[in-house]
Amino acid sequence: MHFPANFTWGVATSAFQIEGAARADGKGASIWDTFCQNPANIDDRSNGDVACDHYHTYREDVALMAALGVDAYRFSMAWTRVQPEGKGAWNEAGFDFYKRLMDALQDKGIAPHLTLYHWDLPQGLQDGGGWLSRDTAHRFADYAQEVARRFGDRLATIATHNEPWCTANLGYGNAQFAPGVADKKQAVQVSHHLLLSHGLAMQAMRAAGTKAQLGIVLNQWTADPATDSEADRALAKLEWARSVQWFMDPIFKRRYPELALAHHGADAPLVHAGDFDIIAQPLDFLGVNYYRREVMSAEDPPRKPEGGQGFTDMGWEIYPQGLTELLLQLKAEYALPPIYITENGMASSDHVEAGEVNDTVRLEYVRTHLEALKAAMDQGVDVRGYFLWSLLDNFEWNSGYTKRFGIVYVDYATQARIPKASALWYRDFLAGQRRSRQAA
Repeated sequence: MHFPANFTWGVATSAFQIEGAARADGKGASIWDTFCQNPANIDDRSNGDVACDHYHTYREDVALMAALGVDAYRFSMAWTRVQPEGKGAWNEAGFDFYKRLMDALQDKGIAPHLTLYHWDLPQGLQDGGGWLSRDTAHRFADYAQEVARRFGDRLATIATHNEPWCTANLGYGNAQFAPGVADKKQAVQVSHHLLLSHGLAMQAMRAAGTKAQLGIVLNQWTADPATDSEADRALAKLEWARSVQWFMDPIFKRRYPELALAHHGADAPLVHAGDFDIIAQPLDFLGVNYYRREVMSAEDPPRKPEGGQGFTDMGWEIYPQGLTELLLQLKAEYALPPIYITENGMASSDHVEAGEVNDTVRLEYVRTHLEALKAAMDQGVDVRGYFLWSLLDNFEWNSGYTKRFGIVYVDYATQARIPKASALWYRDFLAGQRRSRQAA
């Protein structure tokens, strides 16, 4: 596999999952801090108070990245670290942490790629209505503008949101994620406010004169019928409409997909005049997170997927060719900007044996997905970079510490880091890419 010479190679993390230091240096509480206070919400009754303690070990973690040979790092900013209540006073100690992190990355020649929002809304804003309130969209734009003003000349890219589908559907649809609401109508309205906040933030950051490339990160999948039955094919079309097109159509076509709107019926969102003009800001890039496909079955119980390469520790089917299919389908439906694969990886039940972690299943997962990515690029999809999820084992949301996505093993008792076999493979793969560039 030979990727273009200017292709970006990175790893990715998010603030709440790795930083810890939950109350350090003036940081405020987020909805995830609150959600974790009820141990029943988290599989192992844990929380993110310490996590990987990256707030204190960031230099060691940046050194790990440098040893892997990556040239980019995707991370998120904890809004509550830089603005504890989500409005009002800025917290200089919080901004100082991210400045020190960027300094460390710069010293190693690693480009910083920032996500503004990776699910950790300030509890102060949640108390005022959270994402169910339009006002939160405006507060998000204020936050985005301040970050762009301070760091817009240092960041390679800024993404507004990570996976707004999860914020809406897992946070408000089934109460699996913070803030723990199970109300379909609220979930649909929240999805609209998230898109509105994206558009407002894009406008605010461009007004700040940022040099960073601006975009959004969406989790996406193909929706395949389990059989060729009419019922399964109809379910697959609906899944594509209410999951992928629901977030893509407003951005690229200034509308919601009719099939999904009809499905939502009375739960359809309240849209103000001019909202779609705000949402449909031109993107410098689109971030795509791909882990699996959806297989839709009308049978009871649903028919299990067939044709994949097994299942991850999350129970997700391993289906690398779905990445090729997804990217080609997006290219066929939309006038796309350049794409980054901003997350791709898997959870596996990793164990340390004789000081090593032999995660050959993850290694093979990454290799086959890179082959699938290259196949899409060879068919004309403009992909500029790949970020492996995740650099570190971390707090996996409502799964707590029971699921390990990292290419670096974290011993949570000692905070020791052990690069897994997949990390060593990725290092060698990237070295091979550099050699092929030099030879060319």
